[in-house]
Amino acid sequence: MVDLDEVAAVLAGQMVGWTSAGLEVGQVTWRDADASWPQPLETDRTRVHDPDSVGVIISGPGEAELSVVLFRGGWADVDFIAGLDDAGCLPASGIASASDFEARMDQWITRVFGICDAAQ
Repeated sequence: MVDLDEVAAVLAGQMVGWTSAGLEVGQVTWRDADASWPQPLETDRTRVHDPDSVGVIISGPGEAELSVVLFRGGWADVDFIAGLDDAGCLPASGIASASDFEARMDQWITRVFGICDAAQ
């Protein structure tokens, strides 16, 4: 199980660098495993009692966009548009920790936006 609060802290720590690199970072969203279906996405962590996912959408130059939703079980839905003929899903399973997630986010940011070390 991945600690989603630690992941949210990683995202918060990276947002300044991403913004400085010219990316637009949306609000972090949470999903509550205890909520009735369909489970709404919340931006206020205090409204989520049993978080089962945390996500963010990052936009860049042109139409570039990266959408990442990490589930506490260690997998993520990672969808991207990097250009007209360059869009799809990226593999994201076996994520073991917040630091593992951080390393993968760096790879995904580089893949989609061509920016290395944007979070530094």
